[in-house]
Amino acid sequence: MPSRTATACLALADGTIFYGEGFGATGDTVAELCFNTAMTGYQEIMTDPSYAGQVVTFTFPHIGNVGVNPEDDETAEPVAAGMVVKWDPTEPSNWRAAEHLTAWLTRRKRIGIGGIDTRRLTRAIRQQGAPHVALAHHPDGKFDIEALVAAARAFPGLEGLDLAKDVTCAQSYRWDEMRWAWPEGYTRQTAPKHKVVAIDYGAKRNILRCLASAGCDVTVLPATATADDVLALKPDGLFLSNGPGDPAATGAYAVPMIRDVLDRSPMPVFGICLGHQMLALALGANTIKMNHGHHGANHPVKDIETGKVEITSMNHGFTVDSQTLPETVKETHVSLFDGSNCGIRMTDRPVFSVQYHPEASPGPQDSYYLFERFASAMSAVKGPAHA
Repeated sequence: MPSRTATACLALADGTIFYGEGFGATGDTVAELCFNTAMTGYQEIMTDPSYAGQVVTFTFPHIGNVGVNPEDDETAEPVAAGMVVKWDPTEPSNWRAAEHLTAWLTRRKRIGIGGIDTRRLTRAIRQQGAPHVALAHHPDGKFDIEALVAAARAFPGLEGLDLAKDVTCAQSYRWDEMRWAWPEGYTRQTAPKHKVVAIDYGAKRNILRCLASAGCDVTVLPATATADDVLALKPDGLFLSNGPGDPAATGAYAVPMIRDVLDRSPMPVFGICLGHQMLALALGANTIKMNHGHHGANHPVKDIETGKVEITSMNHGFTVDSQTLPETVKETHVSLFDGSNCGIRMTDRPVFSVQYHPEASPGPQDSYYLFERFASAMSAVKGPAHA
């Protein structure tokens, strides 16, 4: 039963109800519920397009303690449907804070609920799989529980859902902003060595910044771009971005484009997250829905070829089925949590991808070398004069 001060509730499709204190926007929303174990980066998580269609449970309790600021948005608006936290957001204590998290959520029309036993909720997600939920924030504390449970049960889920079209850019654009560095902040790439076309399935800004920092002149194209659109720009390399939803659904139009580019050009190809899954599908593999996915900034991944272990940032609810990889594709990385696939490469050309996020801002920087590997591959294809 709710306490006298309950102004929000989280209704699971199985009828379980969590009551808490609402903050941010008011109203109702339905989505899939996931949990994220990262200790930093709640603003980046809420604005990561890969979280479309999901409410995020944060296992770290101190959410809101550093406020929010415009520099840390990964896209123009929050994409995650809402957030679940243990403690209500506190007053920010950080020199970069420009706004309180609660005010930011209110202005961006996103619901938050605090006072939740996130440990219990996370255990339920791990044991039963990512549930469908309805999240409601009503300041008067009045909830139609039957209607909320019914809405959660009616949510269709992410399987078979193409969300890349919802979060991709409306038209192409150029990107030259590089990674944040003290004391200048974000600076511009003024002497690029490589022309890269990035397909936006829900691209994070920090991924594009990493490409620029690796010496790339980046042109971003919408998710529905064709091979002709890509090749008309005469790029040195093709990048496939992260994004939300079921990769098999997005693959209906993305896979033919990738196959066409591979058939018509020897250029290097690099994919991350959904881009990794798109590449795997284009090369003949399959993808499957995970029980609760991987969401956090502390995931150990082993490079099978070197034996090195990297601590990585992850955000995905689907995975590549490594048992379906063709002979021309080698598995390069695996999760040390559950053995799931985390990387592939073609054996006869510079085409590779990873499931995790090597840009990880904030987060571990163990895997930034992959952007440099992509740049080196482009130099090698162009020849010594362009190295």
